[in-house]
Amino acid sequence: MEYKNKKVLVIGMAKSGISSAVLLCKLGADVTIYDVKRRSDFPAELFAELDQYQYHDMLGSDPTEQVADMDVLVLSPGVPLGLPFIRRAYELNKKVIAEIELGFDVSKADFIAITGTNGKTTTTALTGEIFKNAGIHTHVLGNIGVPITQEALITQPGDVVVAETAALQLDTIETYCPKESAILNITEDHLDRYGTMENYIAAKAKIFKNQNAEDFCVLNYDNEIVRELEGAINAQVFWFSTDRILENGAYVRDGSICFSVDGMEKMIMPAKDLHIPGKHNLENALAATALACLYGIPTEVVADTLRTFPGVEHRIEFVRKVNGVSFINDSKGTNPDATIHAIHAMTEPTVLILGGYDKKNDFVPLFMEFTPMIKAVLVLGDTAQKIIDAARACGYENYIKANGFEDAVLKAYSIAEPGDNVLLSPACASWDMFENFEERGRVFKEIVKGL
Repeated sequence: MEYKNKKVLVIGMAKSGISSAVLLCKLGADVTIYDVKRRSDFPAELFAELDQYQYHDMLGSDPTEQVADMDVLVLSPGVPLGLPFIRRAYELNKKVIAEIELGFDVSKADFIAITGTNGKTTTTALTGEIFKNAGIHTHVLGNIGVPITQEALITQPGDVVVAETAALQLDTIETYCPKESAILNITEDHLDRYGTMENYIAAKAKIFKNQNAEDFCVLNYDNEIVRELEGAINAQVFWFSTDRILENGAYVRDGSICFSVDGMEKMIMPAKDLHIPGKHNLENALAATALACLYGIPTEVVADTLRTFPGVEHRIEFVRKVNGVSFINDSKGTNPDATIHAIHAMTEPTVLILGGYDKKNDFVPLFMEFTPMIKAVLVLGDTAQKIIDAARACGYENYIKANGFEDAVLKAYSIAEPGDNVLLSPACASWDMFENFEERGRVFKEIVKGL
């Protein structure tokens, strides 16, 4: 789409909204920015780059009347589609797109898009590292922390964008079409926004909706919900699995990670040499292997990267050992399934910190997955009572309610003995206490470093 002289309303002034507005200004659009917050509610430095351009400021105002004059609305991730002025835009047949669609529209790179309830960030970072190690000019963008719109203009033909792509970013796509897509898993999450699992699954499935027979879609064979999506996909489907040998995809045979096309198998490396721990990270590695091999990256580059990739911040991240107690930051554990993966990765007695913003998840399945390694639980946040009720329903009584975040960390430390872990994996979003899970993880590490 040509954006020059188009009137564009950018909604939501976090990273992606600012980045979208800057990009549109560079493209010559007539830009208006909107957020429910007033300008005084934001740090002044947030607007430093944008203020180099001319734009209209509707922060803290009601843009409903202005919508009729707009050509395009660009939504930041998480903006509710039910807002009155957005409904009005749809009624007027205005173009309403996501930030990722704007970035995709402007970019010249091939897109590798990765979604899933859990594992997106690790798999995106790992896949990006493989592509970089193969000598490809690679941009690791999206929900991982750098908006696609931020680097869209600097991409060149032959570049690759590896994009972590959340359901909230896929809601309003129209033409977004990655050369390769991957769905790592789908489990219960974001029901506060989508209401039903069916709606949530439909949002995730948009990642492949524009793909065709020349594209690839990588799916988790071991996740039933994901497996059942195959019939709706026009792209070539490849799989990954930790439990079965596949004719087309990545899997483990006799302890080795392998990749196969039409039954022609290549051995990549021994699975035990994978640097990042846990079965869930083996799944992430298999997905990254499939994406890389399908793009034609040599298997030795894939293997070397899998052996050395250290993982990413806030994902089962070792912080420090204090008097024999190991502190582990898994702040990205924002839903029960993510925390289940973290629990299963623990090989020593563990005190678990749970709780946060309520996304309407059920915590009973989490307690059903507890291993003997979980010796105690600290509970906090908006979901504290809901978690306690789930614990009681499962017969788990060794929980303590904390009076705030720091109190939870200190109480967990007081319970832990030398050789134990203290694991922050809240199974909840952070928004009741923090701006995001990254801030929660940083605060956890600051508290631990101060012990």
